[in-house]
Amino acid sequence: MLIIGIAGGTGSGKTTVVKKILNEMPTAEVTVISQDSYYNQNDHLTYQERCNINFDHPNAIDFELLINHIKELRKGNQIEQPIYSFVTHNRIDDRIKTFPKKVVIIEGILIFTNKELRKLIDIKVFVHADSDERLIRRLRRDIEERGRDINEVLERYQSTLKPMHQEFIEPTKNYADLIIPNDTYNTVAIDIVRTVINESLLKDDL
Repeated sequence: MLIIGIAGGTGSGKTTVVKKILNEMPTAEVTVISQDSYYNQNDHLTYQERCNINFDHPNAIDFELLINHIKELRKGNQIEQPIYSFVTHNRIDDRIKTFPKKVVIIEGILIFTNKELRKLIDIKVFVHADSDERLIRRLRRDIEERGRDINEVLERYQSTLKPMHQEFIEPTKNYADLIIPNDTYNTVAIDIVRTVINESLLKDDL
């Protein structure tokens, strides 16, 4: 099993990069796990308390469960991924059955902050984007997809997202094997990742 980690700041374009990597990849051999599914279960908190959670801090992630699930996949076992709702700021009751495949892609802003998880990742990719560009994308996503108010998004960006990015996310670029500038016309780095995946699949087939 080849495990690829794709990190980068919020709004950097990680999901777009994942989609580009998956393009022309055999879907039956690749699975994607999102860090966002592993935010802590917060049943003990009120809705207002959950709204105030710092989701850009490593403590917001249930790394123990995420690491356990990756290890189970490597053993060839099926897992049940949690599903996180950004509307209620909590996990819902449903789960996603996920089966082990030859390639696992883990995507998330904080995945390189955890030493044990980093050790499980064979190839670490960091997606870099200008801070202004990331803010614009975050605004669009939170307003259009998560029903946030523009003032709420801007306040959270200034008070939480920006300082957390500088403290926790940007430094993890040093762990990356490959840094992808999020440029529409930049395909070389993505092609390199695709090539590594294809070579890994060919080796498994031999």
